[in-house]
Amino acid sequence: MATPANTFMPTYAVPTGWVLQDHIEALGISPLEFSHRCQCPPELISDIISGFGVIDSKAAIAFGRETGLNEGLWLRMEKSFRSKLAEFRENSVLAQWAREFPAKELVKRGVLSERSLEAEPMARMMSFYNFWSPEEREERYGPKFVAYGSAPNLETNQQAVAAWLRLGEIQAEKTECPKYGKAKFRKSLIRVRELTSSQQSLSELLEEARGLFLGSGVVLLLIEPLSGAAAGSAAWWLPEDRFMGIPAKPVIQLNARHKTDASLWHSLFHAAAHILMHGRRRVFVDAIPNEVVKGEATEQNEEEQADAWAEDFLVPCSDWNTFAGTFLGSAGEVRHFAAKQGIAPGIIVGRLQREGILDWNRLNSLKRKLVWTESSD
Repeated sequence: MATPANTFMPTYAVPTGWVLQDHIEALGISPLEFSHRCQCPPELISDIISGFGVIDSKAAIAFGRETGLNEGLWLRMEKSFRSKLAEFRENSVLAQWAREFPAKELVKRGVLSERSLEAEPMARMMSFYNFWSPEEREERYGPKFVAYGSAPNLETNQQAVAAWLRLGEIQAEKTECPKYGKAKFRKSLIRVRELTSSQQSLSELLEEARGLFLGSGVVLLLIEPLSGAAAGSAAWWLPEDRFMGIPAKPVIQLNARHKTDASLWHSLFHAAAHILMHGRRRVFVDAIPNEVVKGEATEQNEEEQADAWAEDFLVPCSDWNTFAGTFLGSAGEVRHFAAKQGIAPGIIVGRLQREGILDWNRLNSLKRKLVWTESSD
């Protein structure tokens, strides 16, 4: 029998766990209370909500009794969902992502439960990313929507970067802030620049910067990098939620991969430049090797613009040219110039090294180190 031309054939799958969670929230109770009412193990309810627990006939009867959706509807939704997952396994890109998904590392961080390691890989991966079609994956993480900078000597992979970005997205969704104000953001950047020379720890300085940015409607996140993710920073916008009346908000995501103030502050101001200067539909990821994604000329121009803006904001071009042109290589010169500029000496050392004026093994004692704590990410 031929399929009518106007028949709706969705390429996405609606996880039954999402439907279940909506009904539990509508009842105004916790998943634990719901499990008691259904006489189901709490672990089963948690697994179904997470996308990898299966609804069998016994659970469907109990869910039907408590939610008002009958047993047959729950079972049909579950069958449709599992059928779509099987179809996704035939998609080579999604299958590769599922194989490379860093589940064990996310379990170690407490993001996923230990039980999730026993789950079906495709369901586990797609539930974490919260996308349910190949097209949605491409729209969120494909090269048309993610602009990658370049750092030729680093090794990385898109899966690790995508997982790191998703961790940021989860945190950003939970962060409340006022509507973005460009003028306020510029003022907060001036204050953060001044903070770089403070004697407080980097963690304390980042907390101050986080508060300043939040006041201007910008979310600042520090999330420890995943293995294989060489990204130093990312700048992106969380779309508005019209249903909830939540405006779009810009996000600056850092990982302090080198754990020094030199790379940290450069990454922060580089990302800030993207927020100020470039579009809202792209995710700008800094310090990714060219081999990962072939960058277009516009992408490279945007990266160069962001770099130039960050460098000039931290040290005005004319001042830098005078200093770099007469620099003899001593720590005293760096300290004096940094004090004159009102910024951290590590920022100066980092730029000298990036521009090839100073060897990478020189004057690193002037850089300050970031110590990861449980509250850092």
